[in-house]
Amino acid sequence: MNKEICQILKQYWGYDGFRSIQEPIITSVLAGHDTLGLMPTGGGKSITFQVPALALDGMCVVITPLIALMKDQVQNLRRRGIRAEAIYTGLSRNEISRILDNAVFGAVKILYVSPERLESELFITKLRHSKVSFITVDEAHCISQWGYDFRPSYLRISRIREAVGEKPILALTATATPEVAKDIQYHLQFREGSQRFQMSFERKNLSYVVRNTEDKPSEMLHILSRVPGSSIVYVRNRQHTEDIAKMLHSQGVSATFYHAGLENQEKDKRQKAWTDNEIRVMVATNAFGMGIDKPDVRTVIHIDSPDSLEAYFQEAGRAGRDGQKSYAILLCNEHDKAVLQKRIVDNYPEKDYIRDVYNKLCYYYEIAVGSGYNKLFEFDIERFCRIYRLFPIPVNSSLKILSHAGYIDYEEEAESFDRLHFLITRSNLYELDHRSQEEEKVITALLRCYGGLFSEYQFISLALIADEAGLTKPQVYQILRTLDSLHIVRFIPGRRIPHIRFIQRREDAEHLLFPREIYEDLRIRFRQRLEKMIEYAHRDDCCRSTLLLDYFGEKRSDECGQCDYCIRKKKAMTAEPNN
Repeated sequence: MNKEICQILKQYWGYDGFRSIQEPIITSVLAGHDTLGLMPTGGGKSITFQVPALALDGMCVVITPLIALMKDQVQNLRRRGIRAEAIYTGLSRNEISRILDNAVFGAVKILYVSPERLESELFITKLRHSKVSFITVDEAHCISQWGYDFRPSYLRISRIREAVGEKPILALTATATPEVAKDIQYHLQFREGSQRFQMSFERKNLSYVVRNTEDKPSEMLHILSRVPGSSIVYVRNRQHTEDIAKMLHSQGVSATFYHAGLENQEKDKRQKAWTDNEIRVMVATNAFGMGIDKPDVRTVIHIDSPDSLEAYFQEAGRAGRDGQKSYAILLCNEHDKAVLQKRIVDNYPEKDYIRDVYNKLCYYYEIAVGSGYNKLFEFDIERFCRIYRLFPIPVNSSLKILSHAGYIDYEEEAESFDRLHFLITRSNLYELDHRSQEEEKVITALLRCYGGLFSEYQFISLALIADEAGLTKPQVYQILRTLDSLHIVRFIPGRRIPHIRFIQRREDAEHLLFPREIYEDLRIRFRQRLEKMIEYAHRDDCCRSTLLLDYFGEKRSDECGQCDYCIRKKKAMTAEPNN
């Protein structure tokens, strides 16, 4: 089998050999073992499930929360001649039915789905009638309540074992402490004989640096002037992304900004400009980075500290994925301690405050006690907070806790997808003159992929149209905007809109219960993670790499020799007079 998987790797990816623990993970999956792979950012996770998917008979189901990533991977796989599909919110019923029917008939080799899709009885039923080779759970740390990015929807993944029987599960994550790794295996019901493989989290080409400064923007400019090349600058809030990008631009540094509030097409446009090195610096919130495969990022600068070392390690790890010398730099000062400690209250408000938010939410949607079950609403958090004179951050946290407690289902950034409707009849469409070749391709792709466009709006996928037309997503977007301006179609670009679904009838607020495991225990764990982050930022007597590796359960006997501590130590030793 080793010879076969090497041939697959060469045929489809052009590589002569596997990296690090890729081959042992693949071999474990092929042997039918439940497998946990701990691979830091840039470790080549996707190869560990894509190669065995081609080696085994049947379909690999990949569960991932990253819609942008699944779209990109499907396009990349198709270019390599691999039959891949993705199901996510916003696809039309016809598209979903087509994909599921193809899965049943064996015409899909790799199927990407979001964890929320596991709630669909149609999906589970179709899966039972499909030949599944194995299940892959990406970003597996999301299943652990001890992880930094816990998502309740991940707890439903174990349902899939009932649907597909004794098929192996491959769980992959870039950041997991020993405690989280153990929790992943528990919740995914790993069987006897399961395997665990871990790459070293050490990044020998990456220099970790902490700079204590009261003037962070000036220090950032100094770093960018000293280290050429592409950069990511992480900040805490959306307004800060715009402010820093404008400041950089005023200083002659090409920069743009990225946050969750931008329209999808605008995100794609900015990301492409940065990826293609038309823009040097991407100033972003933590909404940017997951699934971004840009190897030549020379610096990742954090102006604001993340909430945990897991988040910091993953974001910092986006630097130097090409193996060249790179820098992960955290800018901090004494004020940051107070800011981080305040996040405990912001992320875990008092229970009475959460009950008050619940009451106001019910008033907002005019839901009486005993009613509201399964009601779904779009949620404008800014308007809600303005009406009730509340602050968005603790409100957002309260809604997450209510979601964890099972009273509501809160999708913070539910994606509203692009919609389109033809404004002219089919016969008039064929009578149009002066259409460009690209416009002709897009119109043909629309008619081939979707029905009912002449009678009503339909959700459309730009990625699917681009793939069908042989164009890029930005090209399709611009063509649709042009057709809209000519009144041939009405094109409504999608955007991210939070949604709230009441999954229980409205309760009296005083009867709301918040079990210890979803409030007190998580609050304690959150505080512990913040304290470790503060320790990393303000400790100056230890190698940075050693601190990070120790946190992830990896011991090392030597120092990295390239972090700010190690460099200071070398300089001090050099400066000492000879005795």
